[in-house]
Amino acid sequence: MQRTVGGLPGKRAAPAWVVFLLIALCVAAKVGVMDILGNIFFWLTMVATAVMAASAAIQARRFQLDLFGATVLGVVTAVGGGTLRDLLIGRVPVFWVGDTTYLLVAVPVAIASYFVARAMPTGNGQRLRLLMYLDAIGLSLFTLTGVQVAMDAGLSPVIAVVVGCVTGTAGGMIRDLLCNITPSVLREDLYATLSLAGGAVYLLLVGWLGDPAATLVVFALILVARVGLLLRTPPEGGEENST
Repeated sequence: MQRTVGGLPGKRAAPAWVVFLLIALCVAAKVGVMDILGNIFFWLTMVATAVMAASAAIQARRFQLDLFGATVLGVVTAVGGGTLRDLLIGRVPVFWVGDTTYLLVAVPVAIASYFVARAMPTGNGQRLRLLMYLDAIGLSLFTLTGVQVAMDAGLSPVIAVVVGCVTGTAGGMIRDLLCNITPSVLREDLYATLSLAGGAVYLLLVGWLGDPAATLVVFALILVARVGLLLRTPPEGGEENST
C-alpha cells in the first residue's frame, strides 16, 4: 500500500493533465498563440495574484481563521512577493499601489476560496493538496514576472534570477509564517532551486524563442517539476486540527 501524507500519495506517476498541459503550452508557444493576449506580463501577474490569494484562503480555513482573517491573509500573500521585489529594486510606489486591479482580484478570490475550502471535506488532505498545487502555479508565474521586472529595470541577469526567486517564494513564505508553519522554502531544498533554475532557463530561452514562448515553456517546466516533487515527496500537513 502506498504511504500517504496529508492525503497526498507517496509515489505515483504524474497526472495526465500535467503532461497534456506541457504539450499544449509548447505547441502554443511555437505557433505564437499567446500573442493575442497582448500584455503577457499583466495577465501573468493577474493569474499569479489570484492563485496565491486562493492558496492563502485555503490555508486560513485549514487553521480555522475567520473570513476576515482569510481575506487579509489572501491579500498579503498575493501581493507580498511583488511588494518585496519592488522594494528591493527601488520600484516605488509598489505595483498594487499604482494599480488597484490586483487588490480587486485578490479580495474576491480570497473570499470565494474561503467558502470553497469550508465546503470541502476535512481529514482527507483535499485542501492541502489543492493548496500545494495552487502554490506551485504561483511559484512558477511569480518567478517569471520577477525576472521580467528585474530585466526591465536594467539589472544584471544574475540579479534578475535572484529577484525572480524572491518574487516567487516570498508570498508563500509570508502565508506560512502567519499561520505558524515553517515555510516550504526553508525546509525543501528544491523549492527555491526550481525558481532559480526556472529564471535562468527563461533568460537563456527568451532571446531565442521570444518572450511569450519562453514564458510558456518555463512556466510549464517549473510547474511540472514542482507537481512531480509533490507527488513523490508529499509535504507534511502542518496543521493542528484537520487537513
